[in-house]
Amino acid sequence: VQLQASGGGLVQAGGSLRLSCTASGFNFHSYAIGWFRQAPGKEREVVSCINNSDGSKWYGLPAEGRFTISRDPAKNTVYLQMNNLQPEDTAVYYCAADLYWGQCVRDYGMRYWGKGTQVTVSS
Repeated sequence: VQLQASGGGLVQAGGSLRLSCTASGFNFHSYAIGWFRQAPGKEREVVSCINNSDGSKWYGLPAEGRFTISRDPAKNTVYLQMNNLQPEDTAVYYCAADLYWGQCVRDYGMRYWGKGTQVTVSS
């Protein structure tokens, strides 16, 4: 099982990044995929979730109106388009997968985790 997150980087405030999470080794189409982030000294928070079984999407408060989650089932990939990034969005972003939607939106603990990708937003 592998979840590979990519697309992080350094961007100025107001800029955009698109993160990608490519999955392998499990039935991608039956799982919920979530993006989580953790900034230094802060607790992990859920950014956004997508349910590959029915396409449902959920956004945490920091993501609403600025971030968009999407998927490409043919590529086993979930994307997180992040617009109007702000310094408070600086964090390591992780993607994770679980069979149960609730595990994602409530951050109860996802089954599979990928290594993170660093997002740094300068002011």
